[in-house]
Amino acid sequence: MARLRRKSCIALIGVVLLIFIVTLVLKSLMPENPMGSPLGLDLFPDIKAKNPNDPQRHSEMPAAKLDQIKTNNNLPERDMKMEAMLRTFPAPNYNVHAFYYTWFGNPQFDNKYIHWDHPVLPHWDSKVAQGYPRGRHSPPDDIGANFYPALGAYSSRDPSVIEAHMQQLRTAAIGVIAVSWYPAGMKDDNGESTDELVPLLLDVAHKYLIKVAFHIEPYQGRDEATMLTNVKYIIDKYGKHPAFYRQKTSTGKFLPLFYVYDSYLLNSERWAKLLKPTERSSVRDTPYDGIFIALLVEEKHKRDILTAGFDGVYTYFATNGFSYGSSHRNWEAIKTFCEDNSLMFIPSVGPGYIDTNIRPWNFQNTRNRINGKYYETALSSALESRPDIISITSFNEWHEGTQIEMAVPKTSQTVYLDYLPNRPVVYLEITRKWAGIFGSERKRWQD
Repeated sequence: MARLRRKSCIALIGVVLLIFIVTLVLKSLMPENPMGSPLGLDLFPDIKAKNPNDPQRHSEMPAAKLDQIKTNNNLPERDMKMEAMLRTFPAPNYNVHAFYYTWFGNPQFDNKYIHWDHPVLPHWDSKVAQGYPRGRHSPPDDIGANFYPALGAYSSRDPSVIEAHMQQLRTAAIGVIAVSWYPAGMKDDNGESTDELVPLLLDVAHKYLIKVAFHIEPYQGRDEATMLTNVKYIIDKYGKHPAFYRQKTSTGKFLPLFYVYDSYLLNSERWAKLLKPTERSSVRDTPYDGIFIALLVEEKHKRDILTAGFDGVYTYFATNGFSYGSSHRNWEAIKTFCEDNSLMFIPSVGPGYIDTNIRPWNFQNTRNRINGKYYETALSSALESRPDIISITSFNEWHEGTQIEMAVPKTSQTVYLDYLPNRPVVYLEITRKWAGIFGSERKRWQD
């Protein structure tokens, strides 16, 4: 009887081991489907695994993990799992750029909320301002935005957030992010210095074959001399990184591309000292040469941009009709002007615009998304002008409601908009579709 029990135990252990081995084998053979979730969240495990509105989800990665991620990203060969993941994404289109913001913070990574607690801005007319609320937003349930991010009130310093952003960007076939940039130690009115985030951003972008360009903001004291200092700093510090974006010029050179926000604030004669090859302090034909893209707002800026020596124009604003440059009907004329003067034309398209959670009086500039139709109209208009590059305003400018980043429905005392009846990935999918169309059209134009 004892021998029979031993035999039974041995047989039972054998069966258990066999089941365990078969389970492991089947799991290893199971294909990954990044878009399998009905919400399209399977691609982004950090979103799926936790309640996206849980403010504690960002506290789980220790600070020491940051250095480990940096080290791993510098490995010369990606592991097989990473290669398999990259094959599930569409190819990046390096002529599709998205404006990207790293100014967000939360208590888990920054000891406080940054930008999510944006103040409500008063109207410039004190009489009008009296009719609207004042104060600051109080995250995580009340944020300075009309939509709520799928990642919650995140920190731009969170490596898992950067990873999720790169996955979303690749889902959209976006090849380049234009990072909002202030010089080291400087910041915008509502944030903190962010230049120290650039090395990590470059490393994670490189993992996903995404390139990084710089969108230079109008910091206090910006002029031709400080811009020269900025350009030298950026190229010397980041220019050798494989994710640093360079654009091929008509002469065959590969030069860094810089978007210069509110470039019109400095007169064209002073810009010319930096950008005209005839000037002694010019960057032209030096190691610090680049492709400098000016912001075109008013029609009169066209001649100023030409006089200043810029290499191209972009329009930034996502509100059709807000300015001469942002009006779709003017893009073909702007393209003609650019062609006649050997300038690049980079129209900026957006999925909509709404900023009434920080500018409650600015309802006249709201542009309804119309379930993606507004975005598709902008993309179609951009393609009709045969642009050199298409820029997207924006990946994650949540304050102005121009984001294509994933947003989710949110129930709280604050009333938020959402992407329903579409999935959170809808604007990434629309971008991917048009990135493919743009790629095909560019080939046809060049034939």
